[in-house]
Amino acid sequence: MTYRLALFDFDGTLADSFPFFLGVFNTVADRHGFRRIDVERAGELRHYGVRRMMDHVGLPAWKLPLASNTFMGMMRDSAHLIPLFDGIDGALRHLHERGVMLSIVSSNSEHNVRAVLGPELTALVRRFDCGMSVFGKASRIRAVLDACKVAPADALYIGDQATDAEAARKAGVAFGAVHWGYAAIDALRAEACATEFVAPADLRRIAAAS
Repeated sequence: MTYRLALFDFDGTLADSFPFFLGVFNTVADRHGFRRIDVERAGELRHYGVRRMMDHVGLPAWKLPLASNTFMGMMRDSAHLIPLFDGIDGALRHLHERGVMLSIVSSNSEHNVRAVLGPELTALVRRFDCGMSVFGKASRIRAVLDACKVAPADALYIGDQATDAEAARKAGVAFGAVHWGYAAIDALRAEACATEFVAPADLRRIAAAS
């Protein structure tokens, strides 16, 4: 089917921010009193969901907003250094030209999202819903559906984490898993994703998904 609305996660889906995340993780850990990670073994972390990762480093749920705010503040100062994945620019323009509404639902700040996208791509986005907990995306997805007057069956949420799949499921929309994000694709397949995107250029299929 063809989707009328494509909702995107940001970090690891549109923006190649994982290197930045690794680069600042231990600084954030020291500041908020949870365990550091061995950056050399970062590949193993791609198989950890958010909850398992929090357990791994001893990050209690009540500290997550504090750590997230610190991360977003550090990213704010470095947004100009964080690239989009190759092919994202063309894919978003392709979808917009074919009448697919674009939205971004991200736990990152709207300022950071806009800064990395740049003004031309930002202008293509119908709605930004940003700055929520990684566990609070479902209600924001529903808010986008209401604002855009789109039925859940006509929307697809694209992300790179099991929490994105959970949010899509709770909101009643299909989930599209990307191969290039934070989480390994086998972990996302366990979430019964509706479709997979091997490379950013494949996102163009959203305009005529099958």
